Amino acid sequence: MADNSEIPGPQLRGPELPRLARPALVELDETEPAADPGLAEAPPDPEGRAMLVAARLATRRASPLTRFAAWVFSALFSLVLSVAAYDFVTGLLTANSVIGWIALVLVGLAILALSLLALRELAATFRMARIDRLRQRAAEAHVKGDVKAARQITADLKSLYASRPDQSWGLARLAEREGEMMDADALLNLTETELMAPLDRAALAEVEGAARQVATVTALVPMALADVATALYSNLRMIRRLSEIYGGRSSTLGNLRLMRRVFTALLGAGAISLADDLIGGYASGGVLGRLSRRFGEGVVNGALTTRVGIAAMEACRPMPFTALPRPGTTATTSRALAGFLNRAKEAQT
Repeated sequence: MADNSEIPGPQLRGPELPRLARPALVELDETEPAADPGLAEAPPDPEGRAMLVAARLATRRASPLTRFAAWVFSALFSLVLSVAAYDFVTGLLTANSVIGWIALVLVGLAILALSLLALRELAATFRMARIDRLRQRAAEAHVKGDVKAARQITADLKSLYASRPDQSWGLARLAEREGEMMDADALLNLTETELMAPLDRAALAEVEGAARQVATVTALVPMALADVATALYSNLRMIRRLSEIYGGRSSTLGNLRLMRRVFTALLGAGAISLADDLIGGYASGGVLGRLSRRFGEGVVNGALTTRVGIAAMEACRPMPFTALPRPGTTATTSRALAGFLNRAKEAQT
């Protein structure tokens, strides 16, 4: 066998170094336009980060230990405040009777204001429960075809909206035609058409306004967590307005509970996520791909706000969507963000 060590090979002599390979030059065809990196598509946030975070914050439940600690500290704070107020008033009465009586009256007014706020919260809770029962009874009357129950539901709805000037026209038309309806479905459909249609239009205007606000802030404000704060605030205000439109009362705790219920239902159904068909109908297949990332996030968060608003309409409405069609997310978002998308295209060009 031959010795491989004796095979001659290239030898380097002295300080000589191997030659480096020359760079390869690729000539471009002048007939084809050169690629511009600035025109590369920046995909929007596919998850709707602001709305996802807002949904998690709204639905997060405190642990039993946290609730117990909150109850203990609130009870302790109330006791300390009561004792301090008592000592403050009695001390002033001892030192100066006039100033003491003024302090006593102010403390009494503060207690009265607190009691009125508590009563308002309680009344709002009862009214919300009443609307929930009306919606459930209307659905059951549709299924069973109970004419007597349908007439009672119509009477309850007329009583609910009797003091509202914006419902006077619908109430008058309902009073003219309700005697002609002989079956439950026809009467409930007439009631829904005459009383719910104007309220649905007002509610959709609120939903579109909230979606537009969330989309605009997400696109134009680069501050961290600004989009999350705007999403929470806009959704809470939207739900409060929807509750008032459909006959509810303005209540802080009640609106928070309603918002939590809406977000919980959407998270349970997997609806707080971006689906391809959510924006495809109004994005023209490629508009979002040509927008900047911030504008893309704004469109996604606005679309998810629309979805939350439609779910809140169903939760606040005293009748289910039967005679009138349920608003579509794509169509509502298209109307809400029409001007926003136009501004985005102008900014991109």
